[in-house]
Parts: sequence; structure tokens; C-alpha cells
Amino acid sequence: MVIIGFFVRFRGVRKHRKPNIRTGQSGRSTPARGYSMERRKWSRNELIVAFNLYCKTPFGRIHNRNPEIIALAAALGRTASAVSWKLANFARLDPALKKRNIAGASHGAKLEGQIWNEFAGDWERLSFESEKLRIELLKEPPLAVHEENLPEGRSRDAIVRVRINQGFFRSAILATYQSRCCITGLSVPSLLSASHIIPWSVDVKNRTNPRNGLCLNALHDRAFDCGLITVTSEYKVLVSPRLKKVRDRAIEAFIRPYDGATIEVPQHFQPEVPFLKYHEENVYCRA
Repeated sequence: MVIIGFFVRFRGVRKHRKPNIRTGQSGRSTPARGYSMERRKWSRNELIVAFNLYCKTPFGRIHNRNPEIIALAAALGRTASAVSWKLANFARLDPALKKRNIAGASHGAKLEGQIWNEFAGDWERLSFESEKLRIELLKEPPLAVHEENLPEGRSRDAIVRVRINQGFFRSAILATYQSRCCITGLSVPSLLSASHIIPWSVDVKNRTNPRNGLCLNALHDRAFDCGLITVTSEYKVLVSPRLKKVRDRAIEAFIRPYDGATIEVPQHFQPEVPFLKYHEENVYCRA
């Protein structure tokens, strides 16, 4: 895929007073006072890259001291304050935050809503596009794929696309869940997995949708993938009767105690109820 027409100029990041996300008296989250908006309009490609970062930024980390926001701002030729404000604008569109009466910046551009809706309509395509733009913008090395390791019948481009999207999905899920297993609370990233609620092979457009994911430790990820546990639309863990019949000390210690427990629901990108229902009805082993 060749990306054309995305040129940025570099300017140093000017110092501004802190535009951290805070909750006002009305329950609205806005950047703190002292922020000076830049007049240069944001392009579609810039907004796509900004939304990419919004997906990967843990709740409460949208501020101008965040190193990733600073790096993106420098690459875009904008201030860190401007980028953090833009991420706050995306927060106003987040359904999970709206339910909690928390919005981002009070006013935003129409194009931001269009970008949000584009991602919501086809996460798989937009995630890949945003990652390609981000890699090009930040001058990161391309993903290496050795021809001799390609699975039979798969092209290099297809493998690159899958790996890039898997990387995006993992980053988004770990950020959404603050790098903690939503069942056990385990917080060692190397032991955590970004689990798909509707399997990767079933729903192409929602493969990289953060609302189609759970952050689980490796053991519970495998059990969830096999249908030996599920999470209900009320966010309760169910352990399959098939697993309950197994007499195993490890099962008794690490899985059975969580039967009926409520998962830690993230503050944004909460799991979609229809996705959870699909898993319970089509993947979960009821007998």
C-alpha cells in the first residue's frame, strides 16, 4: 500500500500550561485552562493518526506531558497541547464516557465525528490505514517479514496487514484495561493477551475494534477462546459445566473461584453487549 499526499513539517514543541483532562462541576472532562489553540486546520490524515493514539492512550493519560503525545506533536509540527486537546475532542464522542456523563472538549470539528464513524464502520481497514500513516510519520522501521517464513498461500502484504492490525489491537486493549487482566487483576504485560470476543475469523470489520476485546491473562485467554469460560452481557464470568467436572487442583485454584465474578469494566471502549452475547451463545460450552 502506497500512501500519497501526507506531508508534514516539523516545528519544535512550545511549552504551554498543562492541558490535562479533568472533570468539571458538570461532569465534563476538558483540558485545563491555559491552553492556546492553534489555528491551522487538521487534515483527515492527521486526525486518523490522532485517533490511533487516542485508542492506545489509557484513560487519564491525555495530557501534554505524555511522551507519546509529545512525539506525535513534534512529528505533526503542532504543540503537545494541541494534540492532547484533539484527543480530548475524540473523548466527547466515546459512548462509554457519555453514559457516565463525561465528555471531552465541549466543542469539536465535524471531521472528528466523521473519523470516529469511519473507524466504527470498518475498524479493520481504518486501523491498518492509521498504523501505516503513523509508521510513516514517525519514521519507524517497516515490519520485517521473511519470504521463507510465509505460510503457504499467503502473500507478504497480507501477513504484514494482519501483524500490523494485531499490534494495534493489542496496544488498544492493554491501554483500555490499564494493562490489567479484567478477571484476575494480573498486571504483568508479558502475561496478558488481547482476547477477541467475537473470534478474529468471524467478524472482519470488528477485528481491531477495542469494544470487541478483553484483556485477559494467558490462562483465562485460552479458556475464553475455547469457550470454557465466558463473560455475560452483565459482565459476569461464567465457568463452563464441562470445566467444573474436571478434578484438577489448578482449575480449582485459578478458574473456579472466578465463577460469577464481575469483570473490571474499562472506563472507555467498554465491551459491546451484542459481542458478549455472541460469545455466550456461539462459543461458550454450556454442557
